Amino acid sequence: MLIDSHAHLFNGDYDEDIESVIRRAGEAEVGFCVVPGTDLATSRQAVELADRFPEVFAAVGYHPLDLAGISDAGLTAIEELSHHPKVVAIGEIGVDYFYDKSPRSVQLEMFRRQIALAIRRDLPVIIHTRDSMADTVALVKEVVTAHPEWRRNNRTGLGFPHRGVFHCYSGDADTALELIRSGFLISFTGSITFKNSSACDVLAAVGYDHIMLETDAPFMAPVPFRGKRNEPSHLPLIAAKVAEVCHATMEDVVRTTTFNAKRLFSLGEPDAPVFTYQLGKSLYINLTNRCNADCVFCDRKGEAVVKGHNLKITREPDAREVIEQIGDPLRYDEIVFCGYGEPTIRLDVLKDVSASVKQKGGRIRLNTDGHGNGIHKRNILPELAGIVDTVSVSLNSVDPVQYGELMRLDGPKYHAAMLEFIREAKKFIPSVVVSVVGMNDVDQNSARELVEKELGATFRVRPYF
Repeated sequence: MLIDSHAHLFNGDYDEDIESVIRRAGEAEVGFCVVPGTDLATSRQAVELADRFPEVFAAVGYHPLDLAGISDAGLTAIEELSHHPKVVAIGEIGVDYFYDKSPRSVQLEMFRRQIALAIRRDLPVIIHTRDSMADTVALVKEVVTAHPEWRRNNRTGLGFPHRGVFHCYSGDADTALELIRSGFLISFTGSITFKNSSACDVLAAVGYDHIMLETDAPFMAPVPFRGKRNEPSHLPLIAAKVAEVCHATMEDVVRTTTFNAKRLFSLGEPDAPVFTYQLGKSLYINLTNRCNADCVFCDRKGEAVVKGHNLKITREPDAREVIEQIGDPLRYDEIVFCGYGEPTIRLDVLKDVSASVKQKGGRIRLNTDGHGNGIHKRNILPELAGIVDTVSVSLNSVDPVQYGELMRLDGPKYHAAMLEFIREAKKFIPSVVVSVVGMNDVDQNSARELVEKELGATFRVRPYF
């Protein structure tokens, strides 16, 4: 199921066929549409549509181009409207210097006041910005710093709440990453399907983990409908372009962006936790949420979600269950032991599953923190010979002290044990990969030199988020 996170279905372009528009959206597997108002009248229309159609939810607010005549009474009316059970956000709000229909000081003040409204209501915001990114981002970051309680119960894998979305994102990749770190999603419209779209460069740099999809209907219709009326049924074309740019499957993009929209707007029920989950052409095995480390960048104790897959299991599977869920391993490029926990903690299950996969001709990769020998108080690598094709070890840092700080354990002790594990792995496992997390404080150049020149392994940088 796709979610159109931004469609102005109150627009007069739909007066004659709104029922057909909603029907076509369902036929295109667009399950929900969020309709943001742009002033009091259209916010009321958005709520009326939400009352009329189960698939529609509303957002309420004043667009920066619709501030003429706005009053305290108008803002009060928006706040009252926000109590409607199908209002899921305050928006569309923001700053627009392209048209400059209102003085910039007025735009910023009304933007600030509407964010304050969202904070009072503990709702996310849908943000519009055009030729005003620097001022918009500065104001948002100031508010987030001053109000850490905003959306506290809507926490993400980054360790802070999702507070809103920058819709129809038009900034650069660095700003997008800055916004994501501040708890905001970014969303893309049909403009990414246009020839030489700069948004594709941003998307390629940022990835699809923290984005949503939108039509911005009736505007921004994707190719081949460019220049015509847009509608939610066109959303799969945008999802397909995201998949193409990110070298991902359509299924991964749909699942991830749907999860993001459901979480931001509190739509629907969370998916059940899984023992196995597919990403691209690989199948991942989620054996445990237990770990001997407690990495600062890991969401093991939080939601434990990866690209829309819920990995927060309440019990641990046995080998039989995992083998049954794998089925024919030749359907996948590889079977990967990787969840929100250290898989070598469950060594016996890991070995049984791996042996079964290898007997059927499949390939096995083990993602580990490299502490398995210490966990079991013996060298476990000879036991993995012949049943594991690749071991991927999290180096995290070349500095033992920083290593300990990142993983919240005894750095010198475990860093030395991890390096020894890598050296031993080279003796028993055909392929050894060593990775670091792409955080600003991690010295990637030194890590690469250590891995490639001293350890003789393959080096990889994992994205921080």
